Amino acid sequence: MAPAEPQAPPFKQKGAAPHFAEERKGWKGYIEWEKYPKKRKEAADILEQYDFPVPPEFQLAPLPDSNPLLTGERFKQYHYALGDTLKDIPDISWKYVLEEKSPDMIHVLQFPYNGEPPRDRLVENEITTNQDHFVRNHGGIPEVDPSEYTLDISGLVKNPKRLTLADLQNESLFPRQSNIATLQCSGTRRIEQIRQYPGDGDELINAPWAEGAIGTARWTGVSLKKVIKHCGGLKEGADNLEFFGADTYVKKGQVYNYVVSVPWRKVKANEVLLAWEMNGEPLPKIHGFPLRTVVFGYIGARSCKWLYEVRAISGPSQAPVQKKEYLYYTPQVGKQNAMYSNGFSIQDMPVSSAIMSPVDKAQIVHDGHIKLRGWAYSGGGHWPVRVEVSSDGGSVWYEVPDMTTKYFHAWRLWEIDLPVDAEGWLEFCVRTWDNALNTQPTFVRSAWNWDLHVTSSCHRISIYSMNRSRPLTARRLELLEKKGMAITPITRPLEIDLESDEEYAANMEIQDGRDPKE
Repeated sequence: MAPAEPQAPPFKQKGAAPHFAEERKGWKGYIEWEKYPKKRKEAADILEQYDFPVPPEFQLAPLPDSNPLLTGERFKQYHYALGDTLKDIPDISWKYVLEEKSPDMIHVLQFPYNGEPPRDRLVENEITTNQDHFVRNHGGIPEVDPSEYTLDISGLVKNPKRLTLADLQNESLFPRQSNIATLQCSGTRRIEQIRQYPGDGDELINAPWAEGAIGTARWTGVSLKKVIKHCGGLKEGADNLEFFGADTYVKKGQVYNYVVSVPWRKVKANEVLLAWEMNGEPLPKIHGFPLRTVVFGYIGARSCKWLYEVRAISGPSQAPVQKKEYLYYTPQVGKQNAMYSNGFSIQDMPVSSAIMSPVDKAQIVHDGHIKLRGWAYSGGGHWPVRVEVSSDGGSVWYEVPDMTTKYFHAWRLWEIDLPVDAEGWLEFCVRTWDNALNTQPTFVRSAWNWDLHVTSSCHRISIYSMNRSRPLTARRLELLEKKGMAITPITRPLEIDLESDEEYAANMEIQDGRDPKE
């Protein structure tokens, strides 16, 4: 087996480069795999010839100190091996990262691209800018000419149709719908599980997400329910809608398009949007231009990008993303006994929250209060009604007084000036209650699962507290200021005596010395 990145050897083509034709005019990088089993078999046979780099070990070994953290060499080489129509996709995808995302994004995985914004900026506004919205892609970015775009409505619908983007945007056919909705990756805060209890590395590298794999936008498009009605409704037996994305996705040596599904009951509630706009602008390429699904309150994986087909089916999709991934296992299930059938499918996102400012290991000088800021979210049409924070690990809780607007399908941002008297290392944590009185598990262990999804436990950070309202602390800070010296980092020893000989003698007298009299 070839070594892991970043020591992965360069790709070397074996034999003549294959050619898999692009499916449609104006759709660069889209190869249709789902309809052609022979072509998929040919692609799998090609991949089998190669000794691809193994996924790097970053759970039992330290994470790299780089940006991007992981480069995804294995996934790049899958695309190189599949020939001329896909070999440039990794570079094209990275080009759109640089063009469309903020320059200081935290690039968790270069390809397929996974990235989140800096912690503090994410909670500056209740609507996340397009540039700062997290991205979790499963493949490369297809380049689709909107004038050549069509969407097929197929399967168990009474009147299957092929619709253009102009059809979907024709308000005489379809009333437009606009909603503020939060999308959250089920990997949000995964780093907390990894640090304490490692889990499945998987072929699809389990990206070490922190607290930023969540974002909120105003999405505009048409309700899928209206589109299905336009097609005459569903035939008897249809109870799920399957979404097909144009990106190429590789899983365990097999090649697919990205395919997921949601139940009809979700569509019927007007909670599945076919969106072409994000915050008043056309969808960015990296977010699914020209059309994607936005599924309110569900795991972000169901909001399929670069959508080219919606198929009405009986039962959930049997495609691997739906059937074999995004499963939640009990703590007794792991590498020794995990099966697809003994996990359950993640759909509604549970109640969760995070402290975004300050960050873990911050060293803070304060006057008896520390300002905390963060987000709180609950999926499935629930919303946060109360956020509580603690500075002692969860014994004494304070209710947050200030939160942003309530939405059925979006987060609320919060902040509090928390009373803090104690000094030294303190464990701060946050928990949220939603309108159904759901709240969060207390510890990471309570929510650990083999695939490291949905870290919904109380978010915890450690802060070193230096309370200036304490006389000794105030004196020390004043002395350091006069000498032009910093109190931080606390790990750097002071280059001055901690007290004079006279002060030491006086304090020893007050303490009656160090040793007993008899």
